[in-house]
Amino acid sequence: MSITEHELKIELEGIEDPDIGEDIVSLGLVNDVTIDDETARISLAFNAPYAPSEMEIGNRIREVVDNAGLEADLRAHVGTEHGFDDEVLPRVRNVIAVASGKGGVGKTTVAANLAAGLEKRGAMVGILDADIHGPNIPRILPVESDPGVTPNEDIVPPRSDGVRVISMGIMMEDEDDPAILRGPMVNKFMMKFLEGVEWGRLDYLIVDLPPGTGDATLNLLQSMPVTGSVVVTTPQEMALDDTRKGIQMFNKHNTPVLGIVENMSTFIAPDTGKEYSLFGTDGAQQIVDKYDVPLLGQIPIHPDFGADGSEGAIVKNDESAAQEPVEDLVAEISNRIGEINRRTVDENTSDTPDDTLPTELED
Repeated sequence: MSITEHELKIELEGIEDPDIGEDIVSLGLVNDVTIDDETARISLAFNAPYAPSEMEIGNRIREVVDNAGLEADLRAHVGTEHGFDDEVLPRVRNVIAVASGKGGVGKTTVAANLAAGLEKRGAMVGILDADIHGPNIPRILPVESDPGVTPNEDIVPPRSDGVRVISMGIMMEDEDDPAILRGPMVNKFMMKFLEGVEWGRLDYLIVDLPPGTGDATLNLLQSMPVTGSVVVTTPQEMALDDTRKGIQMFNKHNTPVLGIVENMSTFIAPDTGKEYSLFGTDGAQQIVDKYDVPLLGQIPIHPDFGADGSEGAIVKNDESAAQEPVEDLVAEISNRIGEINRRTVDENTSDTPDDTLPTELED
């Protein structure tokens, strides 16, 4: 006798979320289970496509279904019933802010490689260069065409090897022209970038914020449903001081801090491959210990990070010795996004009786 839907759901209770440590059913991550013609169709409240942890959970579910003698058809669906906003940027699953307390710590390098790395994993990704005065994203992610315009005068982002890009840097006739704009004009451009861009469907929108805690950052936090923030620092004490201020800003606006990235953590000598700690050790660890946020990764200094004026994201450079720590960082950030989203589901569905769970499966 074949397994029933109720029995299959009980079997799924044996699968533990690797990041949260509770079973996926009690967390509210199983929307619906139906069995039809030897196929188990399971709707999951997942919202971080290509995150390793969610892919691992999916593989565990397939094993359970296979052991029950069924084919698995897994789909993801989240909505307002799970605590997610569907009014602002309804076709964008996750908005990730990449920030730094001060300039010169490699925030743009991290943002561009995060976008390219997620696209490399298979996700649909856009990047918004919100640093109006210092729009450097196109240097790392050079676009393949000019921006387009819809009949409604929304901007259509050009692409850079699959990543959709919007930046003040691609709006200027000459890349060396300065963006001489005062506060009101900066805010006008920011709101156009926030509200007047036809991104299409995105799994992740990466926002490269200007350094510090100014108006552009506050406007973003007030205007968009930010899934979480990544804060970039270097090991020096001066950078760490400003990083603490950035974390406090996100905390005051109830924006989850996904974690800290320590850039320029070590120097990899290109001739020998040896690593040297030029700016001290354990700098970011001080912040991790004080604010109880994860250390997402440590990125070395390496000539492949554009020191010779070369373009392109290092995460897609298979010949680079510095590619691996960047790939590890992308995986860790996507896992943190998934964990934050699954905790949101848990908080909004933990008291929902089984018979009120949605029955529609949706891509």
